Amino acid sequence: MFPDGVAARAQLVALGHSHSWISRRCRDGGPWRRPIPGVILLTDATPTRRQLLKVALTHAGPEAMLTGVQAARLYGVRRLPPEGRAHTLIPHRSKVATWGFAVVERTIHLPEPVEIDGLPVAPLARALIDAARRMDELQSVRAMIHDAVHRGLCTPEELREELAQASTIGSALPRIVVGALQDGVDSAVEQWLETVLERSGLPRPERNVELRAPDGQVVGVAEIWWPKVGVAMQIHHAVVALEPDKTPEPPPLVAVGLIVVRVSPAQLRDQPLVVVQKLRAAHRRALQRPPPKLGDAPAAPAA
Repeated sequence: MFPDGVAARAQLVALGHSHSWISRRCRDGGPWRRPIPGVILLTDATPTRRQLLKVALTHAGPEAMLTGVQAARLYGVRRLPPEGRAHTLIPHRSKVATWGFAVVERTIHLPEPVEIDGLPVAPLARALIDAARRMDELQSVRAMIHDAVHRGLCTPEELREELAQASTIGSALPRIVVGALQDGVDSAVEQWLETVLERSGLPRPERNVELRAPDGQVVGVAEIWWPKVGVAMQIHHAVVALEPDKTPEPPPLVAVGLIVVRVSPAQLRDQPLVVVQKLRAAHRRALQRPPPKLGDAPAAPAA
């Protein structure tokens, strides 16, 4: 009857068990535990994550559903902040309150839940916005939302719809991130790139510069270009594009003395500090030699 070993005290009483008998079994040394008043864990072992989620849902009531970080994790979102609490949504008319790790939020916009592994879960867009409203670091919000959008778990439009009806409390950071998403991948990569450039501490580069040799021959396009030191950066967009055939790989930049740092969007997203170290190392190497004779001047006219 209780496959996860979690029961409401009222359910046990309805089965004929007295309150005193239940309380005795929950005492120190007894076989049961009471993690939250009114909820009984039918084991004395350390509860699993799933059991804690069931405890929170049982506490919140029969119409409750998971949202926030724990819900996003069930959908498969990977870039999530550490979170030991279980955030649930309940109808606005309910009177249940937050208790310990079981965070309860009453809402007039209660969505239709999705069942994942037997647990009622808010739609992913709602879960992400609910999670983001309780986060205080823009970078963490960005990483979480970009991971979900980039891997096709959620669309920017779904997020925009949720934001339109979400509470304004705590909505500043998700509005910044979702507002910058536009249609997904390109915008997400731009945000990851901007984070890397900010962290690098290097001078602001030029963007999308067509480089030419002294004879006017086109060398290629540097998406990121530091002209004073002759360092370029290229991004392998095709590595993570949702539709790779629609995002052609840029031709490699090759020229004498040119230092090129080539990275993928996945590296910008997952290893920003590694990319920062590569850029700094490239600049140190560049300072040890004269800059190459390259620039974005137009080709000389034919004689």
